[in-house]
Amino acid sequence: MARVGLVGLGKMGLPMSRHLLAHGFKVTGYDVASGAVRKAASMGVRIARSPAEVASKSELVVVVVGFESEVDAVMFGPRGVMRAARPGLIVAVSSTVAPAYMRDIAARTRKSGAVLLDAPLCRGEPAAEKGRLQIMVGGTRAAFAACLPVFQSYSDSIHLLGRLGAGQVGKMVNNLILWACISANAEGLKLGAALGVAAEPLRKALIESSARNWALDTWLQQRAMPWAEKDMSIVLKEADEVRLSLPLCGAVKEVIKGVKIERGLPMPRQRA
Repeated sequence: MARVGLVGLGKMGLPMSRHLLAHGFKVTGYDVASGAVRKAASMGVRIARSPAEVASKSELVVVVVGFESEVDAVMFGPRGVMRAARPGLIVAVSSTVAPAYMRDIAARTRKSGAVLLDAPLCRGEPAAEKGRLQIMVGGTRAAFAACLPVFQSYSDSIHLLGRLGAGQVGKMVNNLILWACISANAEGLKLGAALGVAAEPLRKALIESSARNWALDTWLQQRAMPWAEKDMSIVLKEADEVRLSLPLCGAVKEVIKGVKIERGLPMPRQRA
C-alpha cells in the first residue's frame, strides 16, 4: 500500500501527513480550511478538491474530522468519499465517534465493496507531532494487516481490539478513565489548597505516589478540553443502549464543566 489519503488536515491530520511523507507514502489530502491546505501543500501533500477525489487517488483513506456530523458529510455528502468507493478501498475512521455510529455507517457502505475500519487516535496533539500516537482498531484482521505499515508511520502503539466498532469502544473507555482522572486531580488539588497545601508541591509529590496518572503528569500543560462533553455523551448513550448504570460518568461530566469554568475555557460547541 503506497497511496494514502487524509480527509482532515488539522492539528492531528497535518502532522500525520508529515510522518506519512517521511516514510515514503504518496499522500493526498483534503480540508475545508485554506490555511491547513496551504501548510499541507508546502510539505508535499497533493491537495484534492473533495473527499471523493482523495478516495479516487488512494488505497487507504484516513478520516480525521471532529464530529459525527462531519464524518457523515465527508463520507456521504455530494462529493464524499463514498462517491469514489470501490472494492479494495479501505476507509479508516480515526475520528472519535460512537461505536453504534460505526455500525451504522458500515451498513451504509457495505454495497460499495469498500472496507471500513475504526481507528481512533489517543494521546493527542503532542504525540501526533512526534509520531507516537496510539491507535485502537476495530475491523477485520486482513484490513488491519494491510493498514499496519501506514499506522506505524505515525503511531508506536497499535492494537486490534476486535470487530468493527471495537476501536471506538476502546477509545470511549480510555476517555472515561482519562476524564475521571482529571476530575479526581482537580478535586484533590482543590482540597489540598483549601487545607493550606499549595497545588504544585502537592502535585509533584503525588506523581511519585500511587495516585500518579497521565493527566496529573501533564497538569501544567493548559488544555482547552473541547471534547470532554462529547466524550461523556458518547459513553452515557452507549451505556444506556446496554442498560448499564455509570454514575461516575455523569459526575465526571459536571466536574469537568467546573474545571473549564475555573480556567476560563470555552464551553462545548453544540454539534452532534
